[in-house]
Amino acid sequence: MTKEASNKDKDVFDRDRRRKHHHWLVSVYYADGEKFGRVYTDKDKATRFAERQRRSPVVKTARVTQVS
Repeated sequence: MTKEASNKDKDVFDRDRRRKHHHWLVSVYYADGEKFGRVYTDKDKATRFAERQRRSPVVKTARVTQVS
């Protein structure tokens, strides 16, 4: 996804007045190739979960992305 496309998607999320909250996907990638995902409605909770997962020695990466 290009940078312009991601900014465009974010603008769409911000303009939707019907939306009461956003959804944040935390994707955790492990060293053995496994993947895990969890969705939060609070960005702070999603960020804290990702930071906590990153401290684990078996986690390769943990990302937070806005999905809606």
